[in-house]
Amino acid sequence: MKILIAAATYAEIAPFLNALAVTGIPDEPIIFDKHELTFVVSGVGMVSMAYALGKAFTKRKYDLAINVGIAGSFSKKIKIGQLVEVREDIFSELGAEDDEEFITLEEMQLGDIFYSGSFRDPSTTDLQKVKGITVNRVHGNEESIENVLEMFTPKVESMEGAAFFYACEEAEIPSLQVRTISNYVEKRDRNNWDIPLAVKNINIWLHGFLKNLN
Repeated sequence: MKILIAAATYAEIAPFLNALAVTGIPDEPIIFDKHELTFVVSGVGMVSMAYALGKAFTKRKYDLAINVGIAGSFSKKIKIGQLVEVREDIFSELGAEDDEEFITLEEMQLGDIFYSGSFRDPSTTDLQKVKGITVNRVHGNEESIENVLEMFTPKVESMEGAAFFYACEEAEIPSLQVRTISNYVEKRDRNNWDIPLAVKNINIWLHGFLKNLN
């Protein structure tokens, strides 16, 4: 299969590349097991992800695109370091303020905000399936957290996920988003984060997934 692997930062996929004795982001596809892998490191944020994928999709057609990375969880039932598959992702900030109310872009009939992954494989059935939101500013305020939970009931948040799904849908490429939880979405406290564990676990998963993917 021709597979594109997209991450926001190099650190999120560095262990996998290091295991292949690859330094930096390869300019050309590399062969891993029976797959041809292309890597994209977009930079943080939905604009960077959409632009990077747009460029990549003009160069070749892929059988699958995978977005891997870390995320924050709104639910304490999801453990730090746990893997989740984001099935639906939402541009939760696209819209307008109407005094104290928020009107989504969809409610304004100006476009979609809900996007979903389109790839299904038996090897991902053990991953918890969750709904995510994609934001420009990660949440760290109790009131704003309560508001977004009431409006969208997300389990996780990232800064790229919905943009990844959007670009894949436009290019008609099957998409899969898998993330590990590095922190809980709460009043910001870096002492409660475990980014190294999250990065380790997503790279272990990626290696195993590609090995078992038919």
